[in-house]
Amino acid sequence: MAAKTILIVYAHPEPASFNAALRDRAHEALEGAGHRVVVSDLYAEGFNPLAGRHDFTSVANPAIFHYQTEQAHAARHGTFAPDIAREQKRVADADLILFQFPLWWGGPPAIIKGWGERVLAYGFGYADGLRYDTGVFRGRRAMVSMTSGGTTARFGAGNAYGDLQSQVLWQLQHLGLEYMGYELEEPFVAYGAPRTDHAGRLEYLSQLETRVLAAAAKPVDRSLTITNPLDLVPDGAWKQQR
Repeated sequence: MAAKTILIVYAHPEPASFNAALRDRAHEALEGAGHRVVVSDLYAEGFNPLAGRHDFTSVANPAIFHYQTEQAHAARHGTFAPDIAREQKRVADADLILFQFPLWWGGPPAIIKGWGERVLAYGFGYADGLRYDTGVFRGRRAMVSMTSGGTTARFGAGNAYGDLQSQVLWQLQHLGLEYMGYELEEPFVAYGAPRTDHAGRLEYLSQLETRVLAAAAKPVDRSLTITNPLDLVPDGAWKQQR
């Protein structure tokens, strides 16, 4: 089995949380199998989830802020802010991305969405005509691992929290990762985590280890990745029209 590079995008503010234990178990298992693991610990690294002009070290239009125009300019000229450039390098290097987070208010923590908005930028993660089957990161894989206070009975069509795939994770998985061409693994969920006893938590840790090792063992095809997506897009495609 060829060694892979795995990026763990981790979002929890408490170092002693069960999410941290899941992150660490995945990290240790993957490294033990010979893979290279990089962790983006969003809270510990102080990642700013708010988009704005601070995302760029130069601007395309100082008079009016249009996000895609500025992202395209930064992608063409290498002028993303250092924190974005760092995260984009981690994404570009990764064969598999693993997201680890708790379910809060029916979805991932806000810092995950902010990470996506700033890092998976136009000109880097997507561009005109480069979506889904033609997405920039075709040939690579992604997986969600999450904890929930709710039990399995809370999830499913017509239940309190809705269907996991088509409602709870739809924005992150379908409108984000699949949009950019990633092939998704089935999500891993530690249900009822706050009320799970020690033995149950050990079982969840073991299950996650099995899942991430299986995901990392699957083939990737980096030849499908579009390394310079804006080469396929006319300059000014997102220029603000007047």
